[in-house]
Amino acid sequence: MSEPVDNARVNVPEFSVSELSHRLKRSVEETFAWVRVRGEISGFKRPASGHLYFALKDADAVLDAVCWKGQAARLGVKPEDGLEVICSGKLTTYPGRSKYQMVVERMELAGLGALMAMLEQRKKKLAAEGLFDAERKRALPYLPRVIGVVTSPTGAVIRDILHRLRDRFPTRVLLWPVLVQGEGAADQVARAIAGFNALPPDGPVPRPDILIVARGGGSLEDLMAFNEESVVRAAAASQIPLISAVGHETDTTLIDFASDRRAPTPTAAAEMAVPVRLELLGDVAALDERLRRGMGRLALERRRQLQGLLRGLRDPREKLAQAQQHFDDLAERLPRALGVGLRAQRARLDASFAKLRPASLRREAAEYRRRLKDGMARLGRVVLRRREDAGQALQQRVKLLESLSYRNVLARGYAMILDADGRAVQSAEQLAPGQDVTIELRDGRRDATIQGSAASKARAARAKPAGGKAQEELF
Repeated sequence: MSEPVDNARVNVPEFSVSELSHRLKRSVEETFAWVRVRGEISGFKRPASGHLYFALKDADAVLDAVCWKGQAARLGVKPEDGLEVICSGKLTTYPGRSKYQMVVERMELAGLGALMAMLEQRKKKLAAEGLFDAERKRALPYLPRVIGVVTSPTGAVIRDILHRLRDRFPTRVLLWPVLVQGEGAADQVARAIAGFNALPPDGPVPRPDILIVARGGGSLEDLMAFNEESVVRAAAASQIPLISAVGHETDTTLIDFASDRRAPTPTAAAEMAVPVRLELLGDVAALDERLRRGMGRLALERRRQLQGLLRGLRDPREKLAQAQQHFDDLAERLPRALGVGLRAQRARLDASFAKLRPASLRREAAEYRRRLKDGMARLGRVVLRRREDAGQALQQRVKLLESLSYRNVLARGYAMILDADGRAVQSAEQLAPGQDVTIELRDGRRDATIQGSAASKARAARAKPAGGKAQEELF
């Protein structure tokens, strides 16, 4: 006997698993076509496909989420585990696993507190890598020839920088236009910094000596592009010294810690980059004046030293005259000394002859005569050689005197001008129009009168030494 059939159960429609899954999918998508969900990101993954997979959770539940590759590139927030966000999109199901999930199209931070916590966490991470160390920071060049600016080409920032540079020290500026907020701004800023560093030093586009990354003021969200890791790492890796000038004086971004110098405003960045040209010219003029005064004092001191040495230096002609006189005295005494010596030797010879016998006396006398003859010959040669040596020494001193004489200079075609007191004129400023002078040439002297303009008279009056004393001549 068969069991009775339940008509109620027989009337319920029968679905396949796929049909039921698709009905559930359409029902969920129609009911939750656009929702905003707040939660904490957990289990974030970015596979090779470029899609983003993560979960949104709170204290009681978990919601799977996915962001397709095309939409992921346009998100305003970079997803990270532990980051509290508000996601906008639609709910759908995944029939392959009987799960529902959220397809995210927009993402924003849940609040300022969460944003600050995220930035603090990122700051600690980058600081631990040494990107903010003081040892990495380089000194700014004192006078850069080319300045690279990374900012928006349409904002007031670039105009403020150019105006300030024009006022202080006109310098060549290269602008790399970028977005300074919104989607893609961080990537453009990072590429601009790397692009300036990639320029060859001797290429057609000059490589900047210093970089300025600038943006005007704004909210924390507006400045988020300069808190991204890509921008901070590009600033830290820059081989060109970099000044960050993002926001106003109270605004702080992570690029400020990685840059070589932080400026409170873009205008202040321009002031840091170059000195004031007028002040620089004043400093150079002051240094030039100090150099001139120092050289003047040094020349005066050297002149005084030379004059002191000249007072203690004897005239070389006097020393030559003394040597010549001594030579004449010796030449005059030599014949007398020879006669006296010869007579003394002859007297000794005569005394010796008296003591000897005649036969031996003749032999000894002949021997003495021979020795005397040889001695006289040697003595004559010695006297002649000494006279020749003395003559050569005298000639050398005469040549030395002639080489030191100013008359040799006159013999080469030069002339010496003497004033009315007979002193040598060493500068054109010592001469005034109408002044009588004497010109000494190699073959004599001639009197002359100086002619010139009124300007020459004034210049000569200024050059006249105090007290009416002129420089003493060397000889």
